[in-house]
Amino acid sequence: MALALAAGFFAGQSLSRGKRASGASEKVLGFDKVVYLSHVNKPGMPIFPGDPEFQLKTLFTVEDDGFRLNFAGLGEHSGTHWGAPCHFNASEPCAEDMAPEDFFHPAVVVDARSQSRRNADYALTVADLKRFEDRHGRIPDNAMAIMWTGWQERWDDPKSYFNQDSDGILHFPGISVAATRWLIDNRDLGGLGIDTHGVDPGADELYQTNTLLLKKRRIHLENLAGLQRMPPNGGWVVVGGVRNQGGSGSPATVFGLVP
Repeated sequence: MALALAAGFFAGQSLSRGKRASGASEKVLGFDKVVYLSHVNKPGMPIFPGDPEFQLKTLFTVEDDGFRLNFAGLGEHSGTHWGAPCHFNASEPCAEDMAPEDFFHPAVVVDARSQSRRNADYALTVADLKRFEDRHGRIPDNAMAIMWTGWQERWDDPKSYFNQDSDGILHFPGISVAATRWLIDNRDLGGLGIDTHGVDPGADELYQTNTLLLKKRRIHLENLAGLQRMPPNGGWVVVGGVRNQGGSGSPATVFGLVP
């Protein structure tokens, strides 16, 4: 389904840079617009406790060498990123085993900002998903189900983003195991996304949602941004990144396709 739809978008489409630059409206791949759903990687950005810090070093410059080249170093699960099934399940596929269609999904964005403001440990429920469907229509099969917590607004304040208490426990919202199981069993889930550093609530040190999710080539998208630009239903996501041998995931540029 996803590949056939993608082929339909590309067939006969042209992207006129001049028209877009002039502000004229045009459809892109059959959608009204394409938006970034990724943060820009930079020194000082939130890094999960224990993960390597982001490094950016200029090695060559246009002035001295005729070209610019940087060295960038960061963990597979830093910044906006995707996780492969082998991230939590050793017998499941790693990055090199993923198929193109694993990175192209219809998307739903479930607005849980009010719950997350009231409770930093909020976990999205099956009832939340059913209320979403009552209002916005059925969650498509193979969808990337994204929880919009509002945490993306904290990105420039790592202390607030992780919300770590005096015992070292992180406090940010996530998606419950029950909701994940319901999506897998009833909606043939393609993946989960969120604008926090994990689809598991921060206080869950067993990573139960991730362990359940990351099987059968399902992926997660974490540290998403720009979710206010996406519709609740009817959009798509296209996920970029690198496929290192044995990779458990990759920093990603995620594109949202908005109808």
